[in-house]
Amino acid sequence: MSIAKEFLKELNLEAQVTRSYLAAVPFEKKAFKPAEQSETLGRLAIHVAEIMAWWTECLENDKLDFIHFEPKEINTTEELLAYFDGLLEGAKRSLAAATDEEFNKEWSMTYGDEILFTLPKKQVARVFCLNHLIHHRAQLGVYLRMLGVPVPASYGPSADDDKVRLIERY
Repeated sequence: MSIAKEFLKELNLEAQVTRSYLAAVPFEKKAFKPAEQSETLGRLAIHVAEIMAWWTECLENDKLDFIHFEPKEINTTEELLAYFDGLLEGAKRSLAAATDEEFNKEWSMTYGDEILFTLPKKQVARVFCLNHLIHHRAQLGVYLRMLGVPVPASYGPSADDDKVRLIERY
């Protein structure tokens, strides 16, 4: 199986879980933050969604320059899900077109002329496209718990999720 097909299988699983977390975000509480140094709920939720764009950036380009990054303004759960779904489709298209050779190429994250890091695309896909997503999704789960919002299941039932529904999903 190609590297891209392996990642696509994993991305499909993670995207399904991630979408359920994003669907639970109460945008009427988007300004909530658990601590002063934390991101707001709204910004964190948007970041979780926008990580999907990194697949396309990684596979179709040789770098991502954050100097021109403008966070997207989203104000409803519906807008968030539409944004996520669109980026996910782009990620799937990029993976469908990717060759194993592409994953061996170097990729850099920059801020203008400053190179923040350079890694092989396979490592970027694992660490920044998948692990980074899972990390921030877990943070989002903590925010939801603190707000009294039922937390969706991830890799097994959460205290709030129906076990039957979880088993049917897998």
